[in-house]
Amino acid sequence: MHIPENYLAPATCAVMTAAMVPVWAHAVKKVDVELPKEKIPMIGVGAAFSFLGMMFNVPLVGGTTGHAVGGTLIALLFGPDAACIAVSIALLLQAVIFGDGGILAFGANCFNMAFILPYVGYWIYSAIVRMFGGPERTKSAHHYIAAAVGSYIGINAAAFFAAVEFGLQPMLFKDAAGNALYCPYDLSVSIPAMMIPHLVVAGVVEAVFTVVIFAFVRTTAPDLTYDAIKGYAPARADNKKPIPVFALVAVLIAATPLGLLATGTAWGEWGADEIADIVTNGSALGYTPTGLANGWSLNVPMPDYTVGGMGEVAAYILSAIIGTALLIIIFKLISIPMKGRREIHAS
Repeated sequence: MHIPENYLAPATCAVMTAAMVPVWAHAVKKVDVELPKEKIPMIGVGAAFSFLGMMFNVPLVGGTTGHAVGGTLIALLFGPDAACIAVSIALLLQAVIFGDGGILAFGANCFNMAFILPYVGYWIYSAIVRMFGGPERTKSAHHYIAAAVGSYIGINAAAFFAAVEFGLQPMLFKDAAGNALYCPYDLSVSIPAMMIPHLVVAGVVEAVFTVVIFAFVRTTAPDLTYDAIKGYAPARADNKKPIPVFALVAVLIAATPLGLLATGTAWGEWGADEIADIVTNGSALGYTPTGLANGWSLNVPMPDYTVGGMGEVAAYILSAIIGTALLIIIFKLISIPMKGRREIHAS
């Protein structure tokens, strides 16, 4: 679901980035007001869950690959506004360090995975929880049912918006010969190509990933949930660090090479050197869109989670460690000025 560089026209990228600016502003303001200051550094752990989840590629229908995103999961732990910030920063690191997702397409990727996914997923979760008696019923399994349904619908909603963004490009941007300048597949191709694999496989993976980690956190660190922050669930009486949660992060890091087992490329993430030969509906495209061939690109330090001279598995684990560490450090640094503002507001 990571839209690469040059698949969207610069005008589309500008519009999507402009659409995200008020979302980011709203999310930062809400997090600063609503979250206890001691929880803010822990958002980095939630962002790490998202970053690591996106490294576990799985084979999808049609020979492509996909992965979980964890947007709804972070919303369940810290709220949808914190999830928006967490996934946005995870996507930024993926783009500038690993070349996973375009820099120009950053706004579009955030719109899909950091806005649509967590807000839709959490809204669905909240609606189902209310139907079954509300968040106060902490022992009921309805929280996990709601988490599964919310995350499944959330990631499919995000996939739909990505499909529309892809599919509008050949309708709006063509060269003199009538060929697409950017993504060459219209809505009749992009929507089924994105939605069928997500409805059948990727949505289920997202639901399982969300429920398993959510259940683990609710069991081992119950105060590390948005329900506890809002006062619906009991918090721990002690102030111990959530060691089991950090242990789970370490386990996920060690297991990331499993994501290398899935072969193929995610739909819509082909390189300019291969898209002409991609077969869709029984025929190859036959040309390389000009915008893809001559578009802007960034030389990243660890392209596709690789390191020169290092084995694939070792480089993948190193990438997971670097991404996780940076996310935790970034949110620790973010918490410093936010704590100061809270103290000023309190006085």
